Amino acid sequence: MAASTHTVTNQPPPLVGYDVFSADRALAEAVERHLAPELLAEARRDLADFGRAAGSEQAREWGELANAYPPRLRTHDRYGHRIDEVDFHPAWHRLLGRAVGAGLTDAWGRPGGHVRRAAGFFLTTQIEAGHGCPLSMTHAAVPALRTDPALAAVWEPLLTSRVYEQGLRPPAEKAGVLFGMGMTEKQGGSDVRANTTEARELDEDGTYVLTGHKWFCSAPMSDGFLVLAQAPGGLTCFLVPRVLPDGTRNAFAVQRLKDKLGNRSNASAEVEFDGTTWARRVGDEGRGVRTIIGMVAATRLDCVLGSAALMRQAVAQAVHHAAYRRAFGGVLIEKPLMRNVLADLALESEAATVLGMRLAAAYDTGSEAERAFARIAVPVAKYWVTKRCTPTVAEALECLGGNGYVEESGMPRLLRESPLNSIWEGSGNVQALDVLRALQREPMALNAFLMEVGKARGADHRLDGAIRGMLTELADLDGIEGRARRLVERMALVLQGSLLVRWAPAEVADAFCASRLGGDWGTAFGTLPSTLDLGTVVERARAEV
Repeated sequence: MAASTHTVTNQPPPLVGYDVFSADRALAEAVERHLAPELLAEARRDLADFGRAAGSEQAREWGELANAYPPRLRTHDRYGHRIDEVDFHPAWHRLLGRAVGAGLTDAWGRPGGHVRRAAGFFLTTQIEAGHGCPLSMTHAAVPALRTDPALAAVWEPLLTSRVYEQGLRPPAEKAGVLFGMGMTEKQGGSDVRANTTEARELDEDGTYVLTGHKWFCSAPMSDGFLVLAQAPGGLTCFLVPRVLPDGTRNAFAVQRLKDKLGNRSNASAEVEFDGTTWARRVGDEGRGVRTIIGMVAATRLDCVLGSAALMRQAVAQAVHHAAYRRAFGGVLIEKPLMRNVLADLALESEAATVLGMRLAAAYDTGSEAERAFARIAVPVAKYWVTKRCTPTVAEALECLGGNGYVEESGMPRLLRESPLNSIWEGSGNVQALDVLRALQREPMALNAFLMEVGKARGADHRLDGAIRGMLTELADLDGIEGRARRLVERMALVLQGSLLVRWAPAEVADAFCASRLGGDWGTAFGTLPSTLDLGTVVERARAEV
């Protein structure tokens, strides 16, 4: 054995073996705030159990393995039969099984279900983000299927089951199923009305066969998919099962899997329907977008939660590193400049968390006013929070120095994942234009938004000034489409500021309002005013092991 050349010192311990839920003060406080008192004890227990599992060494290993060994497409079996199956590493199935067992596809039918599920989704995304895709789509399929009570009666109990069963079999033979979604095509992308996939009606009422393709179809081993196709009456929503009731495979040709920047544990496929692909209509012909929009809104909220979770994990890692690493005569976290950077990152993370959980609570309340609020606040948040994810994760990675640029740290995987939610379920321009659509067509949505931010009015002069500026922007409709991003950014910052002023510690709210609303901030992280109590902000973001 070679002689030792040095002693390894001054390396932070890994951030494992902790309760990811209880160590996140902003998340735990949001759960307490938005759940009814009679639900809190059970929710705290369940989320703490799940948080400990998420923070375990085993979970960390599963996340690494699921990404190190990405899914593999098998179009044919050894005899030449078309099978169109995708093989995943066992770690993928373990992650999905634990998440489904924790109720992350079961929100719509239980009290406080959306807040509890959102918190769980927030935790599981910090382990590994790819398996969140089938969880999100399965959860989000429920409102679309409820437009057809007969279909919902069959599928909803399976979608909301706590049992994960891998493998393709008739749904009636499974205790739980997963769903996917296929809307975009080569020629249209987000412009789904340009879709060319055709649906031809069969003799049995509500049944069709499809001819065409889908350019992005994630989680192709799911049991069923909601897709859009052109029926005689116009663009229509359909349910396409992978396996038919008689046990035969539906015609669902997986052409290839996408080679993606990140999200590598999750399979995203190009699929084709050959004219014999059996489908069941969901909703009326010509009402496809309206039918599937409930699913889209729910997955957009998951994009917000997913990005907030990535930010939280990145910031937790950065603060943890700085709390142990010594340089230039002291611990990094005590250095004024590093403290400024960490506090700035912590503000971004907490603002995203508080906003995402507020939106989940709107789904639980279910009142007309809350639905109107969610209608505009979800695309506002989807636009802004997902946009802030990449710069936040990149800066957090830099806090670890060269160690953060090495795969073993986990930070590169977070960085590769960070742009995704800004693209999925409608990119930035699509979200900004959707906000304009809500402003122009649904006045109740704007009223509900203004009522929400108005609850904090008078509590901070910088917030009051930002509200006035936002109202000025809203009053000027000249060239509004070209200013849509600017407007939506203002709306997002005002909404985040109002929520923090109401619910966050004074030090957090003060720093957010001073920088994001008051203009006392640079264009990079670490440029907060030095007069703020940054130490308290950083300590709040620290995950105690």
